[in-house]
Amino acid sequence: MSNKKPNILFIMTDQFRADAMGCAGSSVKTPALDSLAAEGVRFSECYTASPLCVPARISMMTGLYPHTTGVWKNANFVLAPEANLWVKAIQQSGYDTSVFGKLHLHTDYGDFIEREYLVNGYGFDTVNEVSGPHSTCQTRTHMSDEWNEKGIWQDFCTDMLARTKNPYAKPSPLSAEDYYDSYVGRKAREYLESYDGDKPWFCHVSFPGPHEPWDAPAPYCDMYRPEDMPAPIARTVDKNPDRPRGEYDELLKKKVISCDEQQSREIQANYYGSVSLIDDQIGAIIQTIKDRGEWDNTVVLFTSDHGEMNGDHGFVHKRNFLRSSMNIPLIIRTPESAKRGGCVSDALVNLIDVGPTLAEYAGAELNYEQFGKSLCSCITSPESGHRDCLLGEYAGETMYYDGKWKLGLNKQGETYQLFDEQADPDELLNLAAAPEYQDVDAELRDKLLRTVLSSNRIAPAVVQITEPEHKDSFDRCIPLE
Repeated sequence: MSNKKPNILFIMTDQFRADAMGCAGSSVKTPALDSLAAEGVRFSECYTASPLCVPARISMMTGLYPHTTGVWKNANFVLAPEANLWVKAIQQSGYDTSVFGKLHLHTDYGDFIEREYLVNGYGFDTVNEVSGPHSTCQTRTHMSDEWNEKGIWQDFCTDMLARTKNPYAKPSPLSAEDYYDSYVGRKAREYLESYDGDKPWFCHVSFPGPHEPWDAPAPYCDMYRPEDMPAPIARTVDKNPDRPRGEYDELLKKKVISCDEQQSREIQANYYGSVSLIDDQIGAIIQTIKDRGEWDNTVVLFTSDHGEMNGDHGFVHKRNFLRSSMNIPLIIRTPESAKRGGCVSDALVNLIDVGPTLAEYAGAELNYEQFGKSLCSCITSPESGHRDCLLGEYAGETMYYDGKWKLGLNKQGETYQLFDEQADPDELLNLAAAPEYQDVDAELRDKLLRTVLSSNRIAPAVVQITEPEHKDSFDRCIPLE
């Protein structure tokens, strides 16, 4: 790398599965992501810290696990601006920092424009934040203001209100040009096209999709046929039917997230359309960087907060420790890796490793305790390992994964999930509480305990479990309930 600091493009998505890319073997068309993978390292075994938006994103930004931040579920948590954050370290190391899209680090309703001081406090100089699809009708953003001026905001909200809570796919009433992921991509391009500062830039582009409600707009909604979609993974069978129960079992009882095979195929087809739309936006952003003559000095990192079940094991969304929900994409492209050519690493990686990696490329020091580990050495030597194990946490439950075994403990500390991932990568047979696996269970529980204790710190000023200022609804707010 040259002495000049690289520009950094950090691309985030919401609910993007690790296998939903052409370069990962999928039939979905993702030429932009495939080109990044062809010039970088794709990490096949990257897992989220939590299979839910807010805890995953707060863990990513802080480098702390949910058991340290105290954020186990989505709620009215507000990431404190005074928290130790790697974006602030990058800003302080001499970067112009910007964010376009969904952060989901503070309460997801109300007036986001009045709340930009929070995001400035996180280390972003330029802010154009949007909410997730479902909460757009309850938030005021620059995007909703634009939609209102165009006379399409009400159309979007009417469509959202008409959608039932049962899983189904239906095109958005918005055009592809006005769609929320297109808005985010366009605003990022406009920033990059006009940037004329002396500092290197750090641009965080965070797409709200392909998060359900599976509303890809035309023509993307018609790009894929349901009959061409892969059959969903069958529901897991218990080797010991008397095993302890957990959150996963409670989810299976809820009809609002149950999904049959035909629904799964329809959902997947629309989901793939959203993925291709996002890929087109990524491609346009990359072209903008190339047009600026900066591609040879730009680091790109692409990932997601968690995955999406898409009908696997009989249901949709996330909130569980199964691979479809936990395994997320991660591609890192650097000028040096581009010269060498792309490759795939099977090193164990956690979402919290994103921050230290980007900070190292920026030459920023993280002078505070956090548990992310930079991946820069893995980019230099893709065959090297990274972690011995991965932790995932949700709703008081904990997952341990070492590349072969995956263990899931419920709130009572009982093993309710145990999979041999090498012999059973689709997680069809749950070995929890099976007598012949008691020794394996005991060994994994001991390793999990040691791993949790090694990161068991009290983190000051991470979240405020209070409402933010300016929390009152604005005059165009439409309640979804």
